[in-house]
Amino acid sequence: MRHVWPPAPIRTERLVLRESEARDRTAFIELFASPEVGTYIGGPRPRDELERTVPEVPGRRPGLFVIDLDGAMIGMVTLDRRDAERPGHVRPDAGEFELGYMFLPETWGHGYAAEACAAALDWFTDVLPGEPVVLSTQTANDRAMRLATKLGFTEVERFEEYGAEQWFGVWSPATPSGGRTVERATEEDF
Repeated sequence: MRHVWPPAPIRTERLVLRESEARDRTAFIELFASPEVGTYIGGPRPRDELERTVPEVPGRRPGLFVIDLDGAMIGMVTLDRRDAERPGHVRPDAGEFELGYMFLPETWGHGYAAEACAAALDWFTDVLPGEPVVLSTQTANDRAMRLATKLGFTEVERFEEYGAEQWFGVWSPATPSGGRTVERATEEDF
């Protein structure tokens, strides 16, 4: 994303999607140390390890949006290339972008994930029009399954990974959202 990252902050009705800052470090540690957040992603990481290893400005990389509510980080949304070695692809050469997200448990149930993910997908559509986005989650994760449906992901397949059944879906934008002037990127920019 040489030419477009970081984008200008994206504002929704209640949230701001922005680049990570040093003030977000504590929230990053909370996210990764949370047993609730870790339930479907391999469990929480030890807080002392995170305190030692999380950089001063965590998550500063292309494809990672901090989700800000009233000036504080409440979660993050990522758009990263899906590892070609993992099961689940919609292209023969793999390389699809995958939507991921994590939110602090105290913010669950307020629609923030849907609002933030929809804004990230809208941004992505403007940057790479017509590119599919994939999402994978454990079928046991009812909240994630509902969110995938709400966002418009359609099931492609299910498979076993990480010792659990995974749901794999794709989101294909029909047309760019329009309305904003966004510098266009190419796949090489990611």
